[in-house]
Amino acid sequence: MDGNPEAAKVHLSVRGPLARPLPQLQGQYLKRSADDYYEWQKSNRPDDNQFILHDGPPYANGSLHVGHALNKILKDMILRVQIQQGRQVDYVPGWDCHGLPIELKAIEQSDGKQLSAIETRKVARNLATNTVLKQMKSFRSYGVMGDWDRRWTTMDGTYEIRQLQLFQKMVKKGLIYRRYKPVYWSPSSKSALAEAELEYRDDHISNAAWVRFPIDESWRTHSPLAPLAESVSPATRLYAVTWTTTPWTLPANQAIAVHDDLEYVIVENDGVAYLVAASRVEAFLAKIPGKVSSVTIQGHQLNGLKYTNPAQGKSGKPQPIIHADFVSADSGTGLVHLAPGHGFDDYEVCRGLGLPITAPINNEGVFTQEAYPDDPSRLTTAPSVIEGASQAVIDLLGQDVLASEKHQHKYPYDWRTKRPVVIRATEQWFADVAFIKDEALAALERASFVKGRSEWCISRQRAWGVPIPALYDSNGAAIVTEDIVGHIIGVIQKRGINAWYLDELDDPAWIPTNLHGRGYSRGTDTMDVWFDSGSSWSMMPGQADVYLEGSDQHRGWFQSSLLTRIAAGVVEGSDFVKGAPFKQLITHGFTLDQEGDGRHPVTPYEAQGQSCPGPPKFDALGADALRLWAASSDYTRDVVISVPVLSAVHTALVKYRTIIKMILGSMHASARSAPLSATDHIAIVQLKDTMQEVKVAFSNHEFYKGFNAINRWVNNDFSAFYLEALKDRLYCGDGGGVLEPILNGFLRMLAPMTPSLVVEAWDHRPEWLKQDTAALHPLQQLYKAPLVNPSRLTLNLKTVRNDIPVLMTVHAAIKAGLERARSDKVLGQSLQSSVVLTVPDEAAVKTVLDKYAPELGAMFVVSSVEINAAVDGQAAWKYKNEFELDNGDKGTATVLPPRDVKCPRCWRPDAAGNSC
Repeated sequence: MDGNPEAAKVHLSVRGPLARPLPQLQGQYLKRSADDYYEWQKSNRPDDNQFILHDGPPYANGSLHVGHALNKILKDMILRVQIQQGRQVDYVPGWDCHGLPIELKAIEQSDGKQLSAIETRKVARNLATNTVLKQMKSFRSYGVMGDWDRRWTTMDGTYEIRQLQLFQKMVKKGLIYRRYKPVYWSPSSKSALAEAELEYRDDHISNAAWVRFPIDESWRTHSPLAPLAESVSPATRLYAVTWTTTPWTLPANQAIAVHDDLEYVIVENDGVAYLVAASRVEAFLAKIPGKVSSVTIQGHQLNGLKYTNPAQGKSGKPQPIIHADFVSADSGTGLVHLAPGHGFDDYEVCRGLGLPITAPINNEGVFTQEAYPDDPSRLTTAPSVIEGASQAVIDLLGQDVLASEKHQHKYPYDWRTKRPVVIRATEQWFADVAFIKDEALAALERASFVKGRSEWCISRQRAWGVPIPALYDSNGAAIVTEDIVGHIIGVIQKRGINAWYLDELDDPAWIPTNLHGRGYSRGTDTMDVWFDSGSSWSMMPGQADVYLEGSDQHRGWFQSSLLTRIAAGVVEGSDFVKGAPFKQLITHGFTLDQEGDGRHPVTPYEAQGQSCPGPPKFDALGADALRLWAASSDYTRDVVISVPVLSAVHTALVKYRTIIKMILGSMHASARSAPLSATDHIAIVQLKDTMQEVKVAFSNHEFYKGFNAINRWVNNDFSAFYLEALKDRLYCGDGGGVLEPILNGFLRMLAPMTPSLVVEAWDHRPEWLKQDTAALHPLQQLYKAPLVNPSRLTLNLKTVRNDIPVLMTVHAAIKAGLERARSDKVLGQSLQSSVVLTVPDEAAVKTVLDKYAPELGAMFVVSSVEINAAVDGQAAWKYKNEFELDNGDKGTATVLPPRDVKCPRCWRPDAAGNSC
């Protein structure tokens, strides 16, 4: 990792890195600070103190965006901090390669040709393979280190076998089953979706409708309703009224729900009576005028009544009015139409009562003939349910629709196609999450994202994925057992996974011998990609110290990893804490542009100063610029990347490079043995304290706090104080003070954020330092390594630390006076002034100032500093500034012209007029 002859050829005549890194060397610096460094730590950090960061696999579907860069750089900085603290890190990058987006791209490339399943898989694999290589190249250009040669993908044969074996363990525990029940269904993708594959939009517009359902006349003889029957004419027809935002679900209606504890009334209008909740009368009358009856009915008195559904025509049978806990007094009419084939809550209530579950729409969301058997074409010719079928149902119902309206509300969309989804009952495979929920919750300290989940739909109707290893009989009934899955895994290991799609569905090789001749065949469903990526913990050598992904992964990869890990039941005898695959979860926000839009942020290429396309927007500062932006960002919330943000980052990076260049050009070997001044001791304390603050921030993964601490030290402690005091010493051949320890400490702090700059800076170290074989590369130094040999220290650092606030307060007062003198144009260089400090004789501040009195002039860069001396009343000018310390001590700093003659060499006045 040390310097090499090629790098030496381009060194500057003035030692130090260029203000901009040379393009021809950036690749070399990246390799040495990433790939070479990762290999070095594998051999030089202990195997028994390993830190594992497991990769949440990015999706192999196109170019990387700046969110990917934020994610990978955060991970990389965490790893580098661990190496600095003495641990060996293990980081094996991975990719998620199955799923619909890649399959759709494969289909798009077919130019309209109908692809078979095996053809689709071939094109999809090629797409994913090429994308992985491109994305890997980009990640490495960010200076991200890792075991790239051991990278894994979810489409690797070994990975797929591990996943199938995990599925087999879940089958053995009875956690896998197939059921006809509602799932999120995407008509645009023609597949079931998981909750994590949804995004919700607040601007969805639905055709909402107020619909009446005629209640069977037997209600009049229902004894609890006798007072109601007496209050209306015998000729009055009673209707239940519901309000729905999905009229297209009315053909699947199987019940109407009320709440036992709500009060209901009737509203009479033109010879008919409408049943609504008392709390919703006002909203109802705003749509349908009428007279409100004085008789009220409790919801439980309505249980057992029957009604007919006009959306089912003459073939419709009487259906029940039932109780449901979720019926609200605050919305709709207080009565809810239940379509158990199109609603999760509806399904649970109706299934418990043994009511039919129907969902008369096909994969594209178009009505089937079962939707309206009396005249099927009335609905089968309508648009899909997300493109206007609700209006077709409204038209079919005619006068039974009392009112309709456009209603804007929150609605789920397919996150890939950006089209609305529906809830549709289909035959799907599920994992029983309820069985393992308590154990999963026990594995987490904050697990709210698991609490509401009882089932996980793990099947998809696509070709590009890992097949669900189940068999089906001639009637379509599924069978899956541990032995069947084991047999199928064995065939896949021999023939390859593509044989599942190449062989005839009833090929006997896939059927266990004991099932031959019984009409079994294979299915075509594939596993949810979240099951794919959620199985990745099986690639780890142990429990991960950290999982770090975007905040959306709480209901995605974090959850699928936890659930598969718990479901696998392999915690016995392991050191996994409470069964979770991770010890710590870290999330980051999304990346946004200056206007808060997440769709058009600056690209990683632009942030590095590369054109993509067109001229670059920023100086070509390379990976360090992108990394420093990531480090400077409070990633616990959404992160902005914009021209102003990057300009500020670039300014900081240029300042770092300038400081390093100055230090490297000013260091001398003689400084190693030169006596240390009080100012040197102060500089060491300020550096050590900053390094400790940065260490704590970095250890807590709060890189932005470390970045801010470094900048505060650079601007206030180093540049405005120590460097200002050091300039004249350097000019006079002092040898560098404590610049070498400062360089080491500065580079150690920068190492996780800008490792390429650290390597470049070390290449430019002076020859005497290169010849010192004991001098470790900053990337190789332990963070706790001492900065200065304790034998060189002549002052107690703890005492100096306590004195610094006093000295800095006085320094600020003096600087304020100097600035006023400059503003009035009576002063140029600060050495053309003297200072008188006036403080109480018995005050603590006096004790501190006396302690450093011989060096105060050099420390504050003035010609002289006197304590409690008389202020020359005849001085040509003077500027007085008061100061106050935290302990209440007060004092005054008076800036005056110098008392003595200026030395022509060092410009410091001397009473005898001598030259230095």
